[in-house]
Amino acid sequence: MRKIILFSALILLAFTLSAQDYLAAARSGSQWGYIDSKGSWVINPQFDAAKTFSEGLARIRKGTQWGYIDSKGILAINPQYEGAEDFSEGLARVKQFKKWGYIDKNGTFVINPQFEGAEDFHEGMARFRLGTQWGFIDNTGKIVINPQFDAANDFSGGYASVRKGKTWGFIDTKGQFVVNPQFDDAGDFHQGLARVRLGVSWGYINSGGTYVINPQFDNAGDFHEGMARARKGRDWGYIGEKGLWAINTQFTGAEDFENGVARVKKGTLWGCINVSGVYVINPQFDALGVFRGGLASAKTEIEVNNPYAPKPPSGMGPTPKKKEVKWGYVDEKGTVIINYQFDDVEDFSGELEK
Repeated sequence: MRKIILFSALILLAFTLSAQDYLAAARSGSQWGYIDSKGSWVINPQFDAAKTFSEGLARIRKGTQWGYIDSKGILAINPQYEGAEDFSEGLARVKQFKKWGYIDKNGTFVINPQFEGAEDFHEGMARFRLGTQWGFIDNTGKIVINPQFDAANDFSGGYASVRKGKTWGFIDTKGQFVVNPQFDDAGDFHQGLARVRLGVSWGYINSGGTYVINPQFDNAGDFHEGMARARKGRDWGYIGEKGLWAINTQFTGAEDFENGVARVKKGTLWGCINVSGVYVINPQFDALGVFRGGLASAKTEIEVNNPYAPKPPSGMGPTPKKKEVKWGYVDEKGTVIINYQFDDVEDFSGELEK
């Protein structure tokens, strides 16, 4: 009996610690801070901008300069950059003197600012731009693929889509074309398939460049959890890996599946469906974020007191209220867990330093 009680206590403690690990950036008035999963301020509003935690640090802005804080709100890297992005694979790209470079979590430049354009690291490489041409570097700053492309996307599944002139193809990590430029647009490989566009229609190819799903959609997304969002006409639905409709077109907006649910828009309101297309959260929000730690940001219009409204004569009813758009957080059933009270928010993140 004692062992059972101890085991249960350990589970409860683990759950509590897990829940407390999640923080979200939120704005009240003009200043940003961070809240926990109960909606309490963990880091008081004090920043002019704040973003989600990534690999233990979050980027914040004071005035015009960007820096990074840890999960306790302590500055890990002082605000000093013209621009900054999230950490990815241990490095973050920052802008200094109008050039982009990469720093480590101590704020030390691992790759000095030298690029006119740069993106995050994916699969050990990052794309960069010199002049009008894009190439790829490794995490030491060594050029692995020389700048030669008019546009490029990140590596995913060992391949990257690139554009030469007006057409897109796919290269491997050595910069060799595995699928020659021939498409009018192209995405990344996900689950072995990449979306490509010919003319106005989207389809999907495999890594050999062979069509697995012929071009037929007016718009399409990447595959996630065995399904991809696709649009025909004005409405979105979801297809399986053979191109057949798994969930018929019926939504005015749709996002990718994650952990068995996808955010969808019906008319002007957002909700969530499961893989069978059944609503788990009815459309009711003006905006709905990604679920992290069981919570998602939600935006709606609420009535608040209007201190400037003239008071009606005695006995003629209450003072008129005004409507404001506010953000809060809901659980996976759509129940409001953190009341609508914030002027803007980011999604929760559990990527905090331990």
